[in-house]
Amino acid sequence: MQEQQLARGLKNRHVQLIAIGGAIGTGLFLGAGKSIHLAGPSILFAYLITGIICFLIMRALGELLLSNLNYHSFVDFVQDYMGNMAAFITGWTYWFCWISIAMADLTAVGLYTQYWLPDVPQWMPGLIALVILLVMNLATVKLFGEMEFWFALIKVIAILALIVIGIFMIIKGFSTDAGASSFSNIWGNGGMFPNGINGFILSFQMVVFAFVGIELVGLTAGETENPEKVIPKAINNIPIRILIFYIGALIVIMSIYPWNAINPMESPFVQVFVAVGIAAAAGIVNFVVLTSAASACNSAIFSTSRMLFSLAKDKNAPVPLTKLTTRQVPSNALFFSTIVILIAVVLNYVMPEGVFTLITSISTVCFIFIWGITVICHLKYRKTRPELAKVNKFKMPLYPFANYLILAFLAFVLVILALAADTRVALFVTPVWFILLIVVYMIRKTKVKGTLVDTASVENH
Repeated sequence: MQEQQLARGLKNRHVQLIAIGGAIGTGLFLGAGKSIHLAGPSILFAYLITGIICFLIMRALGELLLSNLNYHSFVDFVQDYMGNMAAFITGWTYWFCWISIAMADLTAVGLYTQYWLPDVPQWMPGLIALVILLVMNLATVKLFGEMEFWFALIKVIAILALIVIGIFMIIKGFSTDAGASSFSNIWGNGGMFPNGINGFILSFQMVVFAFVGIELVGLTAGETENPEKVIPKAINNIPIRILIFYIGALIVIMSIYPWNAINPMESPFVQVFVAVGIAAAAGIVNFVVLTSAASACNSAIFSTSRMLFSLAKDKNAPVPLTKLTTRQVPSNALFFSTIVILIAVVLNYVMPEGVFTLITSISTVCFIFIWGITVICHLKYRKTRPELAKVNKFKMPLYPFANYLILAFLAFVLVILALAADTRVALFVTPVWFILLIVVYMIRKTKVKGTLVDTASVENH
């Protein structure tokens, strides 16, 4: 019987926009005010440093994926270089990361919809969105790509509009209630580090949040029409995107409004658009964040189903999850993930807000683990398979220095998470998740061994 394969239905434009969408989170539209308030203009350096680190992580991921085109996701190379137990833990952890993102974003869909329809119960828009996204994902992988293409395009247009309008305002010296727009507003209010090094360091927690999901482009490898050409292009364009979308947008925002005049509780995008006289500014930004939340949920349904498919193929998840439809879409894996997300939606309204914050904080710690594992696998691949590395056209720059730099940075972020009271809890709870996975893996291993022993004794009789 021929092994079932996922369809390679994603085109170049799909993958390019998935890469952009992964690098631009809702954090930029809504969270930028908070991070500017915390760090002042030094937030630009935090984004630049984190952006460089994320680019290096993606280069490591890209080199690994292209070293063997049979790798459909990073669980495959974790299995190869670190064994079955590591693959089991990594796969289920990544699945959990995206499930928690989907929970958060479905809640967000409900909240953003209430901006226009305050009488609609919060759970309803989330449920409708989940059903639509599931149906689209079940159809073909191409439809997933198409949806992500348009979702990402909306984000891109919104940011470019802000940058273009903002530059025009700065050139004209447009006056707001905080004074004239000028690039000197960036450093003219207490310098680049107005809150000292402390505010700068604490801002990394939010900045890393903003980049979560950037590795999604690595999961599309198994369903891309021409991975050798498309994946390097998507990864190599990441630095340009970070410079334009994050650094560019923040420079414009802080030139129009000095950092200390930005309201941390409001989206700086809304503030800028309102200043120009766009009455519907809040509505426009609300529409952008609504599509951004739907996009993240779409990515979650896609990535969790592919992760389950990969795990099931290696017997690390129930075998029925490998079932593909005639259109080569892993339907059982899609249904399973969607049902778990649905339980989360129900829990979200039954349980208090605290549980929710905890889940998303744990998810961030888990993402840091995923990035770390990727970099360690890259080190192992270079050491144990130099012949593969030699012929690979897409090498990670500055190996092995870059690998150790990334690992040091990830350790630094964990230390920062330990400093803030609301994220510190996640650091203590996350080990419980890993211990639980190890226990489940050991129980499964013992059961499998027992089954093999029983089968062998039956055959000997």
